[in-house]
Amino acid sequence: MAQVDNGVSADTLDGAQWRKSGRSGGNGNCVEMAVLTGGAIAVRNSRFPTGPALIYTREEIEAFLGGVRDGDFDFAVK
Repeated sequence: MAQVDNGVSADTLDGAQWRKSGRSGGNGNCVEMAVLTGGAIAVRNSRFPTGPALIYTREEIEAFLGGVRDGDFDFAVK
């Protein structure tokens, strides 16, 4: 997999098919994700589609989503 730096402009990620959560509201509070060539996962703010993207490994995303499911991050929205 080619090295992709965090903060790269999201519109420069070739082949990225961005997906938004069905829970996203119409007021711009949306985060989008895309699987990149090689398996890395990109995350961007949908309000700024050409803005910076954060790049994570599949393992990092799996660990984060597991923590979300387990309630580890509920403190952030209470």
